[in-house]
Amino acid sequence: KLKLYHGSEFPVEKPLYKFGKATNDYGQGFYCSNDEELAKEWACKNNKDGYVNLYELKMDNLKILNLLDEKYNILNWIALLLKNRSFLVNDTLSKQTRNYIIKNFYIDVSECEYDVVIGYRADDSYFSYARDFLQNGISVKRLTQVMKLGNLGNQIVLISPKSFEQIKFLGYDEAPQEIHFPLRKNRDELARNEYLSDRQGAAFSPDDI
Repeated sequence: KLKLYHGSEFPVEKPLYKFGKATNDYGQGFYCSNDEELAKEWACKNNKDGYVNLYELKMDNLKILNLLDEKYNILNWIALLLKNRSFLVNDTLSKQTRNYIIKNFYIDVSECEYDVVIGYRADDSYFSYARDFLQNGISVKRLTQVMKLGNLGNQIVLISPKSFEQIKFLGYDEAPQEIHFPLRKNRDELARNEYLSDRQGAAFSPDDI
């Protein structure tokens, strides 16, 4: 069994399958963390009071895609973002890079393939790193390094009916914005500052992979 936390604007006693935006990092799903403090920060993203919901997920017979496993690399994560989120791609090289990554690194996370996805979360900072990479601003190696800046955390996403059947609500706690919104903002700014202070330009090449 796995303890999960979900930050929200209101208590969520029963997570709903197929609820939420299809343009989220990994598509439609229920996005959680195994870090209570991070979940409280996520709950206050609009500078309003929020809630952190606690759950228990039975892992029995669930098919897990763990993008943090060493058999995957950062380009598998980028490919999912390119499929689900909006990247403004204007120049020819960026378009070629986008098509190359999707063709070679995209993993189908549909419910028939997996029940749960574990991976990076594309908060504002992480999303900007990915955009810089796509625009040929940083190398694959550098992108992998900067994903650890600021301790922005990972996410655990339920995507199949089976996973929703195996999650149990245990209760919730309040997340006051005056405490957790500044922490969220500071964490994001720290990641940005660390990135900008040590930014290295490097052209994309399949040899970097």
